[in-house]
Amino acid sequence: MARIAGVDIPKQKRGVIALTYIFGIGKSRAQDILAAAGVSEDKKVSDWSDDEIGKIREAVGQYKIEGELRSEVQLNIKRLMDIGCQRGIRHRMGLPLRGQRTKNNSRTRKGKRKTVANKKKATK
Repeated sequence: MARIAGVDIPKQKRGVIALTYIFGIGKSRAQDILAAAGVSEDKKVSDWSDDEIGKIREAVGQYKIEGELRSEVQLNIKRLMDIGCQRGIRHRMGLPLRGQRTKNNSRTRKGKRKTVANKKKATK
């Protein structure tokens, strides 16, 4: 496995797909990186030479990725929560942020259902 930016990249995959295993690199950014390094997109990682890997590492180093990007995202979320804006409050409560309905769906954000028992009817 080639190791770029602290991530093991799978050898059997094409270069474009393999680079997307790095947090912060999607398909279009991977294409840009390979173009800047002068490596073919269709070439598999196992066929890369040491020289090509070095060029790819340099090209990847120009972007904010992995730990640095994760910490920036977390700081942005913390800032939203600290200022108490709508999105920050939704983050704090663990609810969806972007206007989705929550009556029936949104189980991913809300977690497993918490069943609430019904009130018992008064006996006469």
